[in-house]
Amino acid sequence: MDVHPFLIGVVDDDPSVLESLEELLASGGYKSLLFDSAEAFLGSNGFQQVDCLISDIGMPAMSGWELLQIARTEYPNLPVILVTARDEEHARETIEAKGASYLFRKPFDGRELLAALDAVLRPDKCNRET
Repeated sequence: MDVHPFLIGVVDDDPSVLESLEELLASGGYKSLLFDSAEAFLGSNGFQQVDCLISDIGMPAMSGWELLQIARTEYPNLPVILVTARDEEHARETIEAKGASYLFRKPFDGRELLAALDAVLRPDKCNRET
């Protein structure tokens, strides 16, 4: 297993999802910071700490879409991956316009999420010809 120098911020109001993502990221060699709300992430200066953000869309108070908007305004180069349990048809149509790197619908394939992280954090590895 490769160990990556990248720190991934994970924001989701479901403790079981946070735990699962922490284990998945560790299995892929990534370190993670977990937050149960967008407010907790913002309150910890999360944007200044992480190399990539994974956020649930549907959360109470502040949604993942709102957190993405803050990221695009204040940290335009930060990769953001959104996840959702809802079937948000409009989400896939507007993801590029809103600036998210990827959108995954729960439950998603962990290998695909790890591949997406590699694509946004280590594009040189993903673009090599074999």
